[in-house]
This record gives sequence, C-alpha cells and structure tokens, in this order.
Amino acid sequence: MNMTHYVLLAITAALVIYIVMIYNSLVSLKHGVKKAWANIDVLLSQRHDELPKLVETCRQYMKYEQDTLEKVIKARSQVAVAQEKQDMRALGAAETDLRRNLGQIFALAESYPGLKTDEGFQHLQTRITSLEDAIADRREFYNESVNINNIRIEQFPDSVIAGFFGFQAGHLLEFTVHEKKDVDIKSLFGEPVLR
Repeated sequence: MNMTHYVLLAITAALVIYIVMIYNSLVSLKHGVKKAWANIDVLLSQRHDELPKLVETCRQYMKYEQDTLEKVIKARSQVAVAQEKQDMRALGAAETDLRRNLGQIFALAESYPGLKTDEGFQHLQTRITSLEDAIADRREFYNESVNINNIRIEQFPDSVIAGFFGFQAGHLLEFTVHEKKDVDIKSLFGEPVLR
C-alpha cells in the first residue's frame, strides 16, 4: 500500500465518521420532536379527562347555557381526534375552538353565584387553567424542537443525509388568530340570563 492509498483510506474514514455524526444528530432531533409532542399529549389527555367533570358541574347551574356547554364537548372531541392522528393543523384549530368556548364558560360563570362559589367548579377551573398554561408552555418547546429539526434537514449537507434516510419535516402546532383575541365579555352578557 502506498501513500495515496493511505490518504484515500483516511479521507474515506473521515467522510464515514462525518456522515454518522450527521445521521446521529438528525436522529436525536427527530426524537426530541417526539418527546416534545409526548409532553403535550399527556397534558391534552389530562385536560380531556377533566372537561366532562367541568361541563357536568356547570350543567347543574347553567341550565340556559346548554349550547355553550355542548360546544365545549364538541371541541373536546375534535381535539381528541386530531390528537390521535397527530394532525397539528387540525389540532391547532380544535384547540382554538376549545379555548374560546372554555373562556366563555368561565366568563358566564360570573353571572351564576352558586356556580362561582361551588368548590368543585373552583377546583376544576384552577386545574384546567393550569393545564392550559402548561400546554401553552410545552407548545412553545414543541414548536422550537420542530423548527430546529426542520432547519437542520434543509441545510446542506444535512439535507443529503436527511433525504437519503427519509427524515421528515415536522408541523408546527399553531393556534389561529381567534385564540389570541380576548373573550368579548360585553357580547356574552349582552343578552339577559334567564333563570
């Protein structure tokens, strides 16, 4: 073996090591996205379990707000379907609806003194609000993980390795504009509450 063979062997070994390092880094990012999603998934499941209790508690007091309560149950089902499919676009839209309807329930609860002072309701409101906050925090972490993954699989030379091994871009979990608006309290209380 002459010097040229040693040089070629060293270059080949360095190239293989470099490819393995890129591959391992991409695998780590892919699993980081999965872990970030799993963290959201747990919270969504916990909230999913708490919502029927909240609706049932509210139903005892809010006999004239059945439409709002039904909207929460419907939005809860849509979130569960999107969660099961891991469809981030559908999940974002369903989350928007659910959060808007939950905001309406909490706002309407102000006009039902019995409900407002019910310990069960207070506990559920606190629990669900804390879950919502945790979901928002973890959504940020998830989106950051997806963003880093997506950038890496598009950058050269990572894009070559990602394409060869079938690494896929992730979808951000985005809520629509409605979620960012405040609940319109005035419109909620515009009509008199019948008791």
